[in-house]
Amino acid sequence: MVKVKHSGDKTTVYARPLARLIEQLQRLPGVGPKSAQRLALHILKRPEAEVEALAQALIEAKKQIGLCSVCFHLSAEPVCEICRNANRDNNTICVVADPRDVIALEKTREYKGKYHVLGGVISPIDGIGPEQLNIMALQRRVNQQKPQEVILAISPSVEGETTTLYIGQLLKPFTKVTRIAFGLPVGGDLEYADEVTLARALEGRRELD
Repeated sequence: MVKVKHSGDKTTVYARPLARLIEQLQRLPGVGPKSAQRLALHILKRPEAEVEALAQALIEAKKQIGLCSVCFHLSAEPVCEICRNANRDNNTICVVADPRDVIALEKTREYKGKYHVLGGVISPIDGIGPEQLNIMALQRRVNQQKPQEVILAISPSVEGETTTLYIGQLLKPFTKVTRIAFGLPVGGDLEYADEVTLARALEGRRELD
């Protein structure tokens, strides 16, 4: 048995395997001690076959999911389904910071073009410069594919604005560069916006100055 301290100096006693499970669940984003405990106890109540299926799904996802060699979105194949889809518009590339943003934009069902995932935003304070992101790959892609428009759909944080302006200056000599119109507060994330807001943001995009 092990003791795990929580706020208020209360001490709860867990069997060691349960303590390890709670500790690992707490590593997940947005999962605090109470949520981790609730999830762990729920898992223990489920049939063994169901728990094994969950564990196997986690292992398979980690082993099989990588990044698309073209757009850097999550994919179980060398080239993702969106890039392979012949019905998608090759004349537009929507640039986002994270795969979660692709998922959010796809839920709007408004955008029919291709994507390019940067893998983050420029943030000197965190040691992230253009060379740590998929920006040069984007420039090569634009030079090779010559799309009619590149849409910058990056959340309007300070780092997001820096990234947007950097990419805009880099690509404007080669193609039309636009940015989506945000109905979001500064610092808001695309993944948390509702589908209607994102759809209107796409429709209201404007050319980057």
